[in-house]
Amino acid sequence: MDLVNHLTDRLLFAVPKKGRLYEKCVTILKESDIKFRRSERLDIALCTNLPIALIFLPAADIPTFVSQGRCDLGITGIDQVHEAGAEVDTPIDLQFGGCRLQVQVPENGPFKKPEELIGKTIVSSFTNLTSQYFAQLEGTTVDKMKTKVVFVGGSVEASCALGVGDAIVDLVESGETMRAAGLIDIATILDTSAHLIESKNAASDPDLIATIKSRIEGVMTAQKYVYCNYNAPREILDKVLPITPGRRAPTISQIDDAGWVAVSSMIERSKKGLIMDELKRKGAADIMVFEISNCRV
Repeated sequence: MDLVNHLTDRLLFAVPKKGRLYEKCVTILKESDIKFRRSERLDIALCTNLPIALIFLPAADIPTFVSQGRCDLGITGIDQVHEAGAEVDTPIDLQFGGCRLQVQVPENGPFKKPEELIGKTIVSSFTNLTSQYFAQLEGTTVDKMKTKVVFVGGSVEASCALGVGDAIVDLVESGETMRAAGLIDIATILDTSAHLIESKNAASDPDLIATIKSRIEGVMTAQKYVYCNYNAPREILDKVLPITPGRRAPTISQIDDAGWVAVSSMIERSKKGLIMDELKRKGAADIMVFEISNCRV
């Protein structure tokens, strides 16, 4: 980390330098008002509005840097955290990059259950998780198991066709790559998604760390909820309030119309259509939904 030794006055925040997580990480950081500009040739970007340095690293390396306290915060897949055996805090599930680490075999092959692969050769870039899984299947320890686990860093799905292994363990998102390679899944080892991870030995200002976490939580909440406002006769509040309970409680305000009140509440984005329909059926009026660009919860 000689490259960042001169950044002792900044919080070091590790983010994936490329790949499936990179673009969404950048979006979350910008929506959290963490302002930066990354040079094409540098893997460090200094934030202009906060004492933060973004360190762009391979996603697989981020858990190690964070667990050792070399970086205070990081964003990576929870699969990488478990593969590295990293002892870190995982305060926020960022709810993107969702996929499954699965055992896959040739569709027309002889193997239908993972137990049938005991003693065979398994190819994966997740050798630790794969070894732990098959050791558990065998009821033994990794150093005593019969199954052979071989590391391949890329194009794992080609391993069976090329005779390198009898099966593979790899991440599956949509399943298109798996099916194109003539493979099917027979077991899921781990469900994974991107997480904010935090060092247990963070050296930076705890207030700054709390601010970053609060901002990211606000972005995640804004992505999940919208703001609903409507008017309703006071006598039907017992019918409409259960429809819009809010995250904590709805806000009820008197309006200049006898017997009517205004109700405001956060509702789940995915249910907004159903909620608006139900409010209308119960007698609410002037129902409006607004986007939430950011918030604090």
